[in-house]
Amino acid sequence: MDHFLYRNGTLHAEDVAIPAIAEAVGTPFYVYSAATLTRHWRLFDEALSPLPHLVCFAVKSNSNLAVLRLLGSLGAGMDVVSGGEYRRALAAGVPGDRIVFSGVGKTADEMRLALTHGIRQFNVESEPELLALSAVAASMGATAPITLRVNPDVDAKTHEKISTGKSENKFGIPIAKARAVYALAASLPGIEVVGVDVHIGSQLTDLAPFAEAYAKVADLTRILRADGHDIRRLDLGGGLGIPYTRSNEVPPLPSDYGAMVKRVVGDLGCEIVIEPGRLISGNAGLLVSSVIYLKQGEGRDFLILDAAMNDLVRPAMYGAHHDIVPVVEPEPGTETAPQDVVGPVCETGDTFAKARALPALAAGALVAFRSAGAYGAVMASEYNTRPLIPEVLVQGDQFAVIRARPTFDEILSRDTIPEWL
Repeated sequence: MDHFLYRNGTLHAEDVAIPAIAEAVGTPFYVYSAATLTRHWRLFDEALSPLPHLVCFAVKSNSNLAVLRLLGSLGAGMDVVSGGEYRRALAAGVPGDRIVFSGVGKTADEMRLALTHGIRQFNVESEPELLALSAVAASMGATAPITLRVNPDVDAKTHEKISTGKSENKFGIPIAKARAVYALAASLPGIEVVGVDVHIGSQLTDLAPFAEAYAKVADLTRILRADGHDIRRLDLGGGLGIPYTRSNEVPPLPSDYGAMVKRVVGDLGCEIVIEPGRLISGNAGLLVSSVIYLKQGEGRDFLILDAAMNDLVRPAMYGAHHDIVPVVEPEPGTETAPQDVVGPVCETGDTFAKARALPALAAGALVAFRSAGAYGAVMASEYNTRPLIPEVLVQGDQFAVIRARPTFDEILSRDTIPEWL
């Protein structure tokens, strides 16, 4: 469910008409619904009750400070994968003891940053990282709470570029080596083992791979406890998918996911940490764009928009689908025709959709890309010297720009021409 609905023939974000935002900030822009973000986080929180748990938002899916502040105010923790994301979480008011640090390439500087300002846990992904963290913590006279991310060799049955739990993926420690690495961790100064971590991929639409991976983690937990490790926390990652179409795609609900978690690992008495991102923010956002031209080609028509692949790269990178709808609702019975929806960037890959059935839209008409709140603005670039587009947050009948569009002068001022030129 989201809060983007037609009212009197015009698409609204909660109680704000999309054209009103377009008039105020120009197109293209992202718009997020505070009510949808709140609802989705609470669905996860309720799904894991009454188990001890913490729902950590995956900052990589949407790192805007206002979004993080909103979720943090609800009690969310944050899952970060860089020192920059860690700083964003702190700047949004989330304390260090609600931040978990994931990622395969943590640097010594990032480790020191988190140990200085507080961290719930490091999700350690390799033996070299473990040794480096021990050295950093010991040099500071600090103790680093850790989980080891195990790779259970489970096929998440998702896109190959967002699958993370198979043996050929770069993430985690092979589960067969886990006992040895946990023994190493227990012997190192500055390290406190607190749990086990696993994450098998993103945009999963079936609970079976989760259950398979979590069962392996449950077995490992019992073995590690028998070895003398105090395993009191299970970080189960994220990855539950969202519906990107309004047709027959129906991923499991957070309540279904929570019931599975309780069934598979609920008897272990561990605190459960999960790290959803897409399911919280994905359907909470739209990308809104204007039509520049409708171009008639040889055997196909091209709807050319002022948004481009630099603004929303998912279709070009993953072949991802986003429903694209007119902001002004077509009258019942309006004819549609197949159109390739493209942007103005000088790449053939700057294509959002091929042969998408849409009504005839004139220059200046607004269209909205649904389910664009995750991995949209965070992956955007200034390719072709196109400014990063505004982000807007709506709450009820009010809206605010939460990231402004930079001016061309601001963009150009970042470059420096050497004196010898």
